[in-house]
Amino acid sequence: MSNAYSPVRELNLLKELQDRSPGYYSGGFELRDFGYDPGLAEWFDLKNPHDLEFLDRLIPFAQASTSGSFFALWKCDDREDLATLPVIRFGDEGDLDVVARGLRELFELLALDSESFDLEGPDEGYYDTEDGHTDGHSAYLEWLEENFGLAPPEDPDSMLDRAEQEFGARFRDWLRQFAPGDWT
Repeated sequence: MSNAYSPVRELNLLKELQDRSPGYYSGGFELRDFGYDPGLAEWFDLKNPHDLEFLDRLIPFAQASTSGSFFALWKCDDREDLATLPVIRFGDEGDLDVVARGLRELFELLALDSESFDLEGPDEGYYDTEDGHTDGHSAYLEWLEENFGLAPPEDPDSMLDRAEQEFGARFRDWLRQFAPGDWT
């Protein structure tokens, strides 16, 4: 039996970094138990056990913010490489976004050190280090370069747009089959 954090190599590498990090390494982001239950049935207001079957296609793995948002991988198909699955952000105010076409894109966005993935830098008031970044941010940037040859994206909006264009409508159509609602 393996004692790895998950069946996903990329997440296992990130878990190793998180375990030795002095604190947050990206604004509000923190790995949780792989596949943990953040209350998706309640999030979608599902009551019928049959309706819950669709939740097997979502793999929660991290908190996305300090206010209750979280990330999940969406098993949109039966691909074996889970790291290439789209990443969905479930917002603490009911918003639902496809934020990345895979984990490596998410890792690039996390390099912005902002819960909102903007270019303005970290969310004001949240960080208490002198340079305005989380305590583990510089170690994260080194880790990202060393393991994947990646850096913060120059145009995160385009990256977010590509993820939305490729998977957004498909995700919402899939979701409406199981959890009717206005998932625009």
